[in-house]
Amino acid sequence: MPNESVGRSRLALRDRIAQWIRDEALAAGDRLNEQKLAESLGVSRTPIRAALDQLEAQGFVERRRNKGVALLSAPPVAQADETAPADEDQLLTRIAHDRQRGALADEVSERDLMQTYGETRATIKQALVRLADLGIVERRLGYRWKFQDAMWHREARIEGYRFRMVIEPAAILEPSFQLSPEWAAHMRIQHSAFLTQPWTEASPVAFFETNAAFHEGLAMASGNRFFVDAIRRLNRMRRLSNYDWKHGRERVEVSCHEHLGILAALESGNRDGAADLMRRHLDVASRLRRPAASEAAPAEEAPPAGA
Repeated sequence: MPNESVGRSRLALRDRIAQWIRDEALAAGDRLNEQKLAESLGVSRTPIRAALDQLEAQGFVERRRNKGVALLSAPPVAQADETAPADEDQLLTRIAHDRQRGALADEVSERDLMQTYGETRATIKQALVRLADLGIVERRLGYRWKFQDAMWHREARIEGYRFRMVIEPAAILEPSFQLSPEWAAHMRIQHSAFLTQPWTEASPVAFFETNAAFHEGLAMASGNRFFVDAIRRLNRMRRLSNYDWKHGRERVEVSCHEHLGILAALESGNRDGAADLMRRHLDVASRLRRPAASEAAPAEEAPPAGA
């Protein structure tokens, strides 16, 4: 259900695996299959592997030669309303900015990032594990990590929006579409908060994740797994660059109001109208031009485009 997905999307993948272990009633000694976990949680095997590494370091699972991953004890599950610390989001925003402007290579070491950002290995490792959860980086040999983002250049960005203008309205019009009232209420609360709360350096991460959850939630409401897979893949591609997009606070407000308008149309039973609003929302977002460095708004007024 979409409302369940939104709650869990705010947890780290490690905590989603912990919840899955409890849902499946697994006991000490049971095996964890990476492929089954990836399919169940809707992510690739790479972030699953990184999350299992984290659980192994914490003593909850153990990798055994030729026998896969064994559960030692069920890890505790964080609450769905827990969010990453603001300073961690701030670090992700800095990494996004440096990656976007070409200051970070395709492959980096933990030591490189420690020196660049003046952080401890534990802090850098936690940020990298979170980026791996999101499919943005992949662990390499030793202490090296490789960025997987597509950099979302202008041509790819336009193509992505054109594709979304086709599939996202279509998802709303699917015969199996069913909106969860709980999910809609949660989205309204999340979007309304961004219309009133102050903007900080860490806000772009939280705003994009709410934005992504909105579009993914509507895809899930369609009841069609192919729409969901496509939207998740596009969200992964645009995530890091959205963490660094700078279109002014006004764009945040416009995006929130447009999302709320789509919700209102859906709740009134007007799916045709909601599909038209979605198409218009994506069309407007596709025409936004990222400001040059000399034009960029101050950091506290520089949120992402939000579509």
